[in-house]
Amino acid sequence: MSRSLSLAAYLAYARRAGRPGDVPDQPRPQGPLIWAHAVDAARADTLVHLAERLASQRRGLRLLLTTSGAAPARLSTSSPVLWQPVPEDNLPAAEAFLAHWRPDICVWTGGDLRPALLICASRQRIPLYLVDADETYLERASWRWFPDMPRAVLGLFTEILTRTETAARLVRRFGAPERIVSVTGPFQEGAMTLPYNSSEREEMAGLLRSRPIWLASQIQRAELETVLEAHREVSRLAHRSLLIIVPDLNDDRNEIRAILNLQGWRTSVWSEGELPSETTQVILADTPGEMGLWYRLAPVTFMGSSLVSGQHGRDPNEPAAHGSAILYGPNVGRYLNRYSRYAEAGAARIVRDSQTLTAAVQRLIAPDQAAVMAHAAWDVASKGAAVTDRIQDMLLDRLDRLEAEK
Repeated sequence: MSRSLSLAAYLAYARRAGRPGDVPDQPRPQGPLIWAHAVDAARADTLVHLAERLASQRRGLRLLLTTSGAAPARLSTSSPVLWQPVPEDNLPAAEAFLAHWRPDICVWTGGDLRPALLICASRQRIPLYLVDADETYLERASWRWFPDMPRAVLGLFTEILTRTETAARLVRRFGAPERIVSVTGPFQEGAMTLPYNSSEREEMAGLLRSRPIWLASQIQRAELETVLEAHREVSRLAHRSLLIIVPDLNDDRNEIRAILNLQGWRTSVWSEGELPSETTQVILADTPGEMGLWYRLAPVTFMGSSLVSGQHGRDPNEPAAHGSAILYGPNVGRYLNRYSRYAEAGAARIVRDSQTLTAAVQRLIAPDQAAVMAHAAWDVASKGAAVTDRIQDMLLDRLDRLEAEK
């Protein structure tokens, strides 16, 4: 760094022009803290997912997420993620930010590198990792005035994982050491399979063999009639078709059961130990914690809590991880990036009412049609899992080494 005249000039400017940022509105938590920066909403969503996986592996671990925009919609009070706006790229703001948070590791995603902030972190011996490096975010117009700065900044990183070979060539051309650059593919949420009872799975598969099955997962009471209208039409085309209903709120199960009885549906109630017969039309899957079983049985899943206003959708990674084609409504704001990724891959399809839901289920009830979408969903989910696994292992290994050095 000392040999970079551009960098010295930039830092001198960043010292004179800068002012400390706002005082953080929350204290640094106890225990290990990873600071991760997201350049866009999709990467912020992926980092939230990574934080949940890391926290499940290491008790007390928290992730400090910084973004240029608003906090991700998925954050909750129980999340292992703390959100803060990224500080201005000047020395006073960077020094104040790092002095308060004292992160153990920094994970920077995409690009849009901020030299003053990253250099301050390096000076404090915070290990730096650039992941999902993307050529779209690596080019900076200001670098034309500081020609040797890219080499100096990229050289601060311990590892650089790029989204594409094009991005890898670009960071090498900028001067990143060859030994720290790897092409891993896109950093996306990796789907994890859910637990299930294998004996129940075998028994149900035997009972339901050759029957067309679809799942309405985590539905709201207000979505029930739309789902039942669709199943009524689907049953006219495939009279042996079976619908599995999983209420989003277990408190709704009695009302849903009453409606099913009132409308004359032949129903098996799972909580009462009722196994489906050849004439069963609906399974009311009203016991929590068994989604792993239902996703494995149903080749087609309608993800509920997505048709009515005021809802935000449910996680499409769940059906994708279990080989189920995905249908969803328009209200999926909390998981919009995930649904968009699956839709672009041909693994998910949006529906808006009973007619579009009926048409989608009727098309996908054919095993070959569902298999194409399910394979596409699995392909997206498994690719994301591989990159996430690598980053998770890289960070946990570094934390182990840092703890051993204390």
